[in-house]
Amino acid sequence: MILSDDRGSASILGCSVMAALVVITATALHAGSAVVTRHRAQAAADLSALAVASALDSGVSAACEAAVPITARMRVRVRRCEIHGWDAVVEVAAPVSALFDGKETKAVARAGPAGGSGDRRRPARLVSTPTCPRRRPGNG
Repeated sequence: MILSDDRGSASILGCSVMAALVVITATALHAGSAVVTRHRAQAAADLSALAVASALDSGVSAACEAAVPITARMRVRVRRCEIHGWDAVVEVAAPVSALFDGKETKAVARAGPAGGSGDRRRPARLVSTPTCPRRRPGNG
């Protein structure tokens, strides 16, 4: 075999280029799946906040429970559900691809009357239910 002979070098170069393209494609797919997961989490938070806000007339606990079926169908979980007057704030989390070391993406949404901070006829309060584990000190 002569060292100046370059027969077959195109095959090696072609295989190297193909391997690089496969790695780039796999990386782009995983980054794309993280973006899709983030958008799914935001959509679930938006829908859940609307469901909670529309169910406030049936009680605060029942309102926060209204978010559970929506988040279950969208494969996310409720992290926080807070009620401030007529405003509902819902935070959800969704697991990202296993290649991202088990991290979660989070999304927060608020729903309520168009006036901003809710109707002042009902006192603002924050409650704690099984799906809403946090309670602020000093609020009923």
